[in-house]
Amino acid sequence: MATRISIIVFITLLAYVCNTRAFPSKLLNCPEKCGCHYSRVNWVTDCSKRNLVSMPYKGLDSNVYVLYMNDNLLKEIEPFPANIKLRTLQLSENFLTKIHKTTFAGLRYLVDINLSSNLINHIDPQAFVDSAGLITLELQGNPLKQVEGPFLNSKSLLYLYLANSHLTKLSPQFFANIRGLNKLDISGNPLHIIEPGIFDPLISLKHLILNNCNLTHISSVAFSSLGDLTILELAGNSLKSHVDWTLILGNLGRLEHLDLRQSGVSNLPDNVFFKNKWLRSLVLAENELSYLDVATTLGHNLVNLDFLDLSYCHIKGPLSKDAFANATKLRTLILSGNDLSAEDLAVALSPLLKLVKLSLRDCGLTRLPANTFQKFTKLHELDISRNPLNNSFTALLSPLESLEHLDMGYNNLQRIPRTTFSKMSALKTLILSGNKLKSQELGLFQNLTRLEVLELNNCGLSRLNDTVFYDNFTYPKLEELRLSGNPLQVPKEGPILPPKLSGLKNLDMSKCNLSNLPVDAFTTTPNIRQLLLNDNKLKSDEEGSMKFLETLTRLDQLDLSFNNITAISPDKFGYNYQLTSLRLVGNPWKCDCYIVDMWKWSALSIGNIEVLVDSKRLECNFDPKSTPIKKANLTRLGSELTASVQRTWVRYVGEANCLRRPEAARPARIVTREVHECQPMLSEIETETQNKWLPLISICAILLLVSVVMMSVLIKRKENPTRKDKGVSCDYSQEDNYVVEFKGTKNVSRITIK
Repeated sequence: MATRISIIVFITLLAYVCNTRAFPSKLLNCPEKCGCHYSRVNWVTDCSKRNLVSMPYKGLDSNVYVLYMNDNLLKEIEPFPANIKLRTLQLSENFLTKIHKTTFAGLRYLVDINLSSNLINHIDPQAFVDSAGLITLELQGNPLKQVEGPFLNSKSLLYLYLANSHLTKLSPQFFANIRGLNKLDISGNPLHIIEPGIFDPLISLKHLILNNCNLTHISSVAFSSLGDLTILELAGNSLKSHVDWTLILGNLGRLEHLDLRQSGVSNLPDNVFFKNKWLRSLVLAENELSYLDVATTLGHNLVNLDFLDLSYCHIKGPLSKDAFANATKLRTLILSGNDLSAEDLAVALSPLLKLVKLSLRDCGLTRLPANTFQKFTKLHELDISRNPLNNSFTALLSPLESLEHLDMGYNNLQRIPRTTFSKMSALKTLILSGNKLKSQELGLFQNLTRLEVLELNNCGLSRLNDTVFYDNFTYPKLEELRLSGNPLQVPKEGPILPPKLSGLKNLDMSKCNLSNLPVDAFTTTPNIRQLLLNDNKLKSDEEGSMKFLETLTRLDQLDLSFNNITAISPDKFGYNYQLTSLRLVGNPWKCDCYIVDMWKWSALSIGNIEVLVDSKRLECNFDPKSTPIKKANLTRLGSELTASVQRTWVRYVGEANCLRRPEAARPARIVTREVHECQPMLSEIETETQNKWLPLISICAILLLVSVVMMSVLIKRKENPTRKDKGVSCDYSQEDNYVVEFKGTKNVSRITIK
């Protein structure tokens, strides 16, 4: 008994030590208007969106590692306190105009700084001279002025973001003193031309982004010094002529990703990618490549290609059997928007046995290639939507047993055979929208037990046949069902969906011509979190018209916009405790005291007026004969009291003279508000704690295991008191005392445990 007690005492002491080590002994200082917390042992101070006009140095701890000052009213930065240990500084969306040499003086530990979306037009090149370890600088969204000399002096800078900064020209000295850059983003600047020598200092650059720069010309030697470049993005430009792609790409022997989407490319030489043997991802989408010889230009050279996007390139030439003959490592192929034939596809796709994703969307196909899909044993995603296919093609898809995502939308289908999906037990997403199916055959989805998303928009469905979801199967993973645009006939009573769909979380019944829903419409699907009922004919003046909401206690998003609802009270949402988004715009609201109740409910009970989505657009019909108005507003309103006019909700709430309603009439949300609002915070704290102290907890667990082993040894010695070891001896006395001797080289220690 005494031994057990000693073990318990030892473990308790060990747990106490671990717990006291696991959490900081005290919180550090925090400015008055800010929020502070620990994140991975780092003290974080968050002062974002506080309308601050100056830095909150009063109360700011010198040991702060992360400081958020986003979305404030700062125009100047006062000198930082001495010995501050800032690693990360966020100053986006303020009103800073200039960064002087002294602005960030003393920030010796600064690693990341975000100055995006300010009004900065000038930065002193020595602005970060004290920050010897600066790695990331974000300046996107600032109106920078032209820089003639070096832009910045920093040997440590690796990531520079200058997107949408109004730069019209880059001087040859611009990058002279930031030679260590690894990633550079200057997209969205109207540069027009890339001249020789601009990027020559950036010999370590690996990722260059020049999207949407209005580029019309790139020097053939512009990238000659970028031998380590692996990612080049040039999308959204106008490189129609005067561009020698063979020379431009010839020096990029390590290039792995090239994006030329919508860049005006009309001609690519046969040997353009001759030296880009390691190219794995190539995007040529939305270019005029009518006469592109896929086999010669792509297939022969790009033997390591993994991803190829040729969508909407207006390819006219037939795809030969050699089109992808050497690109057998292709896993993603996007051919959408090109005029293709089943015959061409049959021969061109035959070598691509490793395909995982294939898109043939909008290719003008009247039929699918025969004996082709059975080769794609690894295909997970297939898009054949928006082709004028007939019903017979569906049998060709049955061999795709590994398929997870299938889009057959808008294919003019009127019937889908029952066996079409019989082998697709791995299917997670199925899109059949835009086909006039009207009804489905018995057991059509019976084997799709892993289905997560089912889209049946605009299919002419009047009802979901009970036999569609087979009686002997359940669909525990089906979380999203889209039925928008179907003329659904809802029963007067009873659930509208079978109990097999009890796991449903997102339901779209918009544009379904619904005028009412029964009270028990969703009793079989109580887990719905997002419900879209917009663009219907729902009303609220009938008794019990919104009672169907009572079963949806987990509802988070509700869209009732553009219906025929004239009035609604907060009581209707009394059981929807987790509601965070309610869309009500587009209804013929009547200005009455229910609107005042709704406004106060969202502001007080819910705690966030933004729960009313687009609340500034909410309007009601103001009828002076039946609308209660405060006496103080009668004179001011004048002629408006004689005619019916439109009012915004927010204005009417300020003018209305509505009596305070009894507390009992307010939704039950108030009672449980604290629990539901605190739950996310508790979860976040729990996750934060687990991430932060996981290593220390692991050490404590090891110590605990060692202690158990030691105690086991002691117990064993108790059972056999005659056994002795060289370094430890144990004696058991009649007084029930357990004596342990630790024999060292010079002395003997005795511990007695009662």
